[in-house]
Amino acid sequence: MNKNLITGKVLPILIAVFLSSTITGYGFLVWHYSNPHYVIMSEKDVEKYKDLKGFDPQHAITFDKNNVDSVNINKFNEVKNLLDTYYYKKVDQNDMLEGAIAGMANSLNDPYTVYFTKEQMKEFNEKTQGSYVGIGVSIYMDNDGILTVIEAFEDSPAKEVGILPGDKIVKVDDKDVTTIRDDNLIVSMIKGEENTKVKITVFRPSEGTYLDFDVTRKEIKIININSEVLQENIGYIRITMFDSDIAKDFGTHLNKLLDQGIKGLIIDLRDNPGGDYDEVSAIADRLLPEGLIVYTEDRIGNRIEKKSDSTELNIPLSILVNGYSASASEVLSGAVKDYGKGKLIGTTTFGKGLVQAVINLEDGSGIKVTIARYFTPSGECIHEKGIEPDIVVELDEKYENYPVSEVPREDDAQLRKAIEAIEEQLGKN
Repeated sequence: MNKNLITGKVLPILIAVFLSSTITGYGFLVWHYSNPHYVIMSEKDVEKYKDLKGFDPQHAITFDKNNVDSVNINKFNEVKNLLDTYYYKKVDQNDMLEGAIAGMANSLNDPYTVYFTKEQMKEFNEKTQGSYVGIGVSIYMDNDGILTVIEAFEDSPAKEVGILPGDKIVKVDDKDVTTIRDDNLIVSMIKGEENTKVKITVFRPSEGTYLDFDVTRKEIKIININSEVLQENIGYIRITMFDSDIAKDFGTHLNKLLDQGIKGLIIDLRDNPGGDYDEVSAIADRLLPEGLIVYTEDRIGNRIEKKSDSTELNIPLSILVNGYSASASEVLSGAVKDYGKGKLIGTTTFGKGLVQAVINLEDGSGIKVTIARYFTPSGECIHEKGIEPDIVVELDEKYENYPVSEVPREDDAQLRKAIEAIEEQLGKN
């Protein structure tokens, strides 16, 4: 190559590139030392600058250039600056950043994935450890993320003031809770000291109106399981929630019924919103033959299985379900249906087939995040679909907004069909 060409054209270009890189790096350091703000930069840039003296990658919010449009990064900074400049009060940037963190969880449009502030996480933990003093309702989170009443318990404060099944709780003590996506957190706001008042605002879809109720909190004693012997030696067990002791309690009730000589069993899971995953698996183990009960799978295919042993219940079985039978209720009913172990009777279940984990963050805040889906033994994920009963039976229209516990036995068409199904299996028809 011509020596003059190298010295006359190429060398100046190389020198310019070197000086540009040096100046850029120096400029970045000068900016970093003089500017107190944190950095939003790509993951590649973090790698590039991580060895620069004084630069701490932990003080950078990173993103993947291949997955994030630069317009959104610019928009984030623009909106932040606009709020800083024009909002009528001084803006706390830590509050804004925490709001952005909550927004990340909300953006997934998953009512079961939610960010907890430090105060909310404290309330959540206290709720799970404290005694139950509240208003006496069973609830579920609907598909729009609104806490909805399944039932106001008999002789409860909620029942006394007139809260009804289907009421949607929109405020607690005048605080809007429709943006809170975790039912446990809202419940912890409702609970409190005995004989204190809490104001509950509900939207009642049947009337299209908002109603306020001042409710006095009382100690609520909930029995999540009961049993009896029905006609023709048919046992009946109703489970209203899969709490942390339900498998042991179920075994006690079942053994008592077997000792009384039952020939068939009805398990009523109507209006049961779910509960403990391990407990329902233990109950399924008592009913099913050896094999798979349920399995979970995360987004990269990691699979965790629950299995039953060879001990099983060898009498005819019917399971009652409805649109409020969710989560753990669907684990049990789905496994029974897949094995053909019994007949599912009622209406299609709720359709919640997701598994959550609660993760504590360093500053005391936390996040509950959906980490996996669960599948029935046949490989069916029922999320947002529910489980179709073997025999579809609707209750009479006049009981449309009634909890199952308030439907008179003589009018309970679903229970009647469950009895008939067992009698057929026993060869009595």
